[in-house]
Order: sequence, then C-alpha cells, then structure tokens
Amino acid sequence: MSTLWTPSGEHEPKNSKNIKEDPIDPSKEEELEAQQRLEDIREQLAQADVRELIANHCYGLFELAAIYLSQSPPKLEEATVAIDALNGVVTALKGRLGPNEHTITEGLHQLRLAFVQVSVLKDRDSEAAGGRSEPSEKDPSS
Repeated sequence: MSTLWTPSGEHEPKNSKNIKEDPIDPSKEEELEAQQRLEDIREQLAQADVRELIANHCYGLFELAAIYLSQSPPKLEEATVAIDALNGVVTALKGRLGPNEHTITEGLHQLRLAFVQVSVLKDRDSEAAGGRSEPSEKDPSS
C-alpha cells in the first residue's frame, strides 16, 4: 500500500494494514489453465476411436524398439522389452485393433526380424574383435 503525503510528512493510513492487495497469483492462474487444458484433452480422448489411440501407442512402441536396435552398440535388452510390449498388445487385442491391425502386426514381424539380424551382427562383431560372444538376450521372435 502506498503512503499518503501530508505537509507534516509521509504517513501510512491507519487501516492500510487491513486492506489486502490481492493481485492475481500467476502460479494459480497457470494452474487453472493447465487444469483446463487437461480437461480439454480428456474430452478429446473420450471422443476419439480407441483403436486409433491404441494404434498410436503401438507405433510409439515400434519406434522405441527401432531406436534401441539402431544404437551403436544396439541395446538388445531394451529393444526386447519394447518388442515384447508391442507383442503383448497385438496378442491381447487380436482381431480388435481395427483397420491398423495388419500394419501393426507387420511392424511387429519387422522388428523381430531386425532384432535377429542385429543380434547376429553384434555376435559377429564381438567375435571379430576377439571377444567372447555373450549369450544374446531373450529372442523376441518367439
């Protein structure tokens, strides 16, 4: 609160301590906006086709596995987890994934093939470097 100037000097009004300045709290405003955005997203999700949403998640798992397989050296254990997760969705929802089911299933087969190819190359590189070949992680092609 500002002071009041008088000829005898600056004075603070007696009841100024009881008057609260309550500017809008930016963090509170941001929180309300975030809550509103979250509600909007939830509403959009509720209106979306569940098969499309699950297909998007499957594509994410595919990409995740491909990223791990493309690392140098490849991260086979991590790729196995992503491939197994995708396999779990495909297996559990067989016949219920809608128009994207064929594409998702084909992607899973491609990942399995890539896993085997990368595993063989990794084993060859290890042997060529004179190292002992470590047993490969669980083969997700089963």
